[in-house]
Amino acid sequence: MTNNTGWANFILVGLFGQSQHPALLCVVIFLIFLMALSGNALLILLIHSNTQLHTPMYFFISQLSLMDMMYISITVPKVLLDQVLGVSTISVPECGLQMFLYLTLGGSEYFLLAAMAYDRYVAICHPLRYPVLINHNVCLLLASGCWFLGSVDGFMLTPVTMTFPFCRSREIQHFFCEVPAVMKLSCSDTSLYETLMYLCCVLMLLIPVTVISGSYSCILLTIHRMNSAEGRKKALATCSSHMMVVTLFYGAAVYTYMLPSSYHTPQKDMVVSVFYTILTPVLNPFIYSFRNKDVTAALRKIPFILSEYGEVCLKKKT
Repeated sequence: MTNNTGWANFILVGLFGQSQHPALLCVVIFLIFLMALSGNALLILLIHSNTQLHTPMYFFISQLSLMDMMYISITVPKVLLDQVLGVSTISVPECGLQMFLYLTLGGSEYFLLAAMAYDRYVAICHPLRYPVLINHNVCLLLASGCWFLGSVDGFMLTPVTMTFPFCRSREIQHFFCEVPAVMKLSCSDTSLYETLMYLCCVLMLLIPVTVISGSYSCILLTIHRMNSAEGRKKALATCSSHMMVVTLFYGAAVYTYMLPSSYHTPQKDMVVSVFYTILTPVLNPFIYSFRNKDVTAALRKIPFILSEYGEVCLKKKT
């Protein structure tokens, strides 16, 4: 086989090749994409416009929504545009950029979920010290740390992956440039790199999982000791939303980056990637909004805010 290490384009197999109704699937994915963007954007606007939601918990939720909007925008527009135009290629620089952004946002979200678990731990286990331990500066520091650690993951894995020689078929059995799918095209021995990547991913997951497990162990003990049934119910409702998101996101990440290759097939990998790349961003705002009284109360105020804004505009015109 010839060595194709040059700047020849990759070919993305995509989601529609094996579908019996590609046009219908394209419309469904487009609608999901719009729902994800509108849901997360609405949640961000609510949090920033409503003073009652200016708390550390909602600050972290707004960061999560921002990551989800960027996360789904990395892959889905390219998939839909290629289907409409009948194109299936992606250049090497575009592939590298997509891989870097994907790894950065994925890694950032791992650590953000850990920061959110720590926030709930302090709020429930140390409520009197909460304003001091989780103040505005601490929130900014935690969020910045999450973005930084995620970018470290992207900077470590992307350059190494893209510099391997590719001498096999240029077809990526995926709908975007994910590291494991691209590595399968390499003709060199990647076993050492795959081991190092595995250890890196274990570390990237182990640290947040340790923080989350420790936080929720303490939270459950505190809830168990509560005398108030209403307090228990409120604490469990707050934490259950976060745990649903953690389970969805981490479960898919463990499958993709930590299970041996014998468990993987291109079809399974694509289904799992669709789940946490396309479906998770649209589920997160629903999990946090419809299960949260503060957010639903803020949603009810939107018509009154719009009417007041309209009256102010009319007065200025007259």
